Amino acid sequence: MPVPAHLPVLLEETVRALAVRPGGRYLDCTLGDGGHARAILERSSPGGELLGIDADPQAIAAAEGRLREYGGKVRLANENFADLEAICMKYDFRPVHGVLFDLGLSSRQLGDQGRGFSFQNDGPLDMRFSPDQETSAADIINQSSEAELAEMIRSYGEEPHSRQIARRIVKERPVATTLELAKIVEQAVGGRKGKIHPATKTFQALRIAVNQELGNLKSALEQAVKLLGFGGRLVVISYHSLEDRIVKQFMSRESKDCICPPGIPRCVCGHSASLSLVNKRVVTPSPEEVAANPRSRSAKLRAAERLTFADSGAEAVERLCFSIAEKRANGWRRPVLLQRLRTAFGASQLWNIPA
Repeated sequence: MPVPAHLPVLLEETVRALAVRPGGRYLDCTLGDGGHARAILERSSPGGELLGIDADPQAIAAAEGRLREYGGKVRLANENFADLEAICMKYDFRPVHGVLFDLGLSSRQLGDQGRGFSFQNDGPLDMRFSPDQETSAADIINQSSEAELAEMIRSYGEEPHSRQIARRIVKERPVATTLELAKIVEQAVGGRKGKIHPATKTFQALRIAVNQELGNLKSALEQAVKLLGFGGRLVVISYHSLEDRIVKQFMSRESKDCICPPGIPRCVCGHSASLSLVNKRVVTPSPEEVAANPRSRSAKLRAAERLTFADSGAEAVERLCFSIAEKRANGWRRPVLLQRLRTAFGASQLWNIPA
């Protein structure tokens, strides 16, 4: 079957939220087919650079062809964003002007019946973002206890019928294909009653569990803030309430100096704000975009800007790096520039980069 073309969601809104500028350096942590990455490279020209990360080797291959014209301005890493800091150290790509997470599945992944992400066509119960991952959806479905399945479906799918579904799965095991599982779920809840297929939430829960999506997201957000330079932007597009809740709570917490529980007379946490919210209200697709791309209907965009460092020397170095990059609009010329700034400010440990 032909794979449908992927349309990047909230494209213009994303570029605006990132405040893309000529000569900027950007991280696309969920590269997909490269739609957002291409727009970022276009707007950051001349001199812009991008590091694209994706756990899916098929996504890397697709984006490589789409972004080939940018040559050395783009680097691609077939890795998981859970290791974001290590990846950036490996490619000497820090600090950055902006970090993007687009957490949705691509049309390529959904349309490939061999990947098992969708029950629209029959395929193996796989759901792994990377073939290097050991655990597949079939492993979880066929090896977990009834209690474990019920908890996974309830927690990750927010499915009220999780116990009935888990009980039916255990009764019908082994389960090998997507259509088998979808039929089992439909029978467990008493058939289809609305527009949304009753297996939708179970498939979401299973995919999240296979790829450890929520835990990886929490870890990656913490790392992303450390990678952002002076005034850098963090932008996240999420597609279901669990992801959006994590992003909202993280940005809210990091935009406050004190995160002590209510009722404590004075601050004891020692927390300092690292972010400032860019959009107080979540950004969603326009009716026109939803009509053109129905898969965008649940998308929510949140953005925040990195606050200055408390260390005046580090802040001065960052300001100089950004201002020089903007004035020249031809990239960072980073090794020589950073070495001179380290010497001037005595910041040899800045950004943990060896002198």
